[in-house]
Amino acid sequence: MNLSMGFVRPNRGNSTRPMTKAAVTLSSLAVFAALALVSAGPAAAEERVYQASSVAGEAVEHAKEQIGKPYRWGAEGPGSFDCSGLVQYSYKKAGKRLSRTTYTQFREGRSVSRSNLRPGDLVFFYSGPSHVGMYVGNGRMIHAPSSGKRVQIVEMAGYYNRQFVGARRVA
Repeated sequence: MNLSMGFVRPNRGNSTRPMTKAAVTLSSLAVFAALALVSAGPAAAEERVYQASSVAGEAVEHAKEQIGKPYRWGAEGPGSFDCSGLVQYSYKKAGKRLSRTTYTQFREGRSVSRSNLRPGDLVFFYSGPSHVGMYVGNGRMIHAPSSGKRVQIVEMAGYYNRQFVGARRVA
């Protein structure tokens, strides 16, 4: 029985030999799978990460809804926030309970290196630590900075890069 179907593939040297139906089918499947992955693009990869941690993604969205609200020491929302109050409030709205202070939040979840940060990870600054924000992706975080300022998204570069002391994944 001849299974060659007229397809040939190069063999070592200059000779060729026919491909079987199974080889053609497997080759076709590999090409279609590769095309599907390429055409899905980076958005599909981001969506998979988001779905893997939907609580963290929801917490980020709840935190973003607070942009522009004033900082007030000890405030837990919804009208104003301090740094740990913003984090606690955002995660609570996403269905996850966190402790109230920066110091205790630094002991929740598991440690994450800066190079492995994902949206929703908590990022900590200053010795103690004494300030917390929430990573939102692309080297940025959302936080309630200090008196006289408002909830905002900032780059984690320069000043914050020098003050960074660690990160925790809580969802």
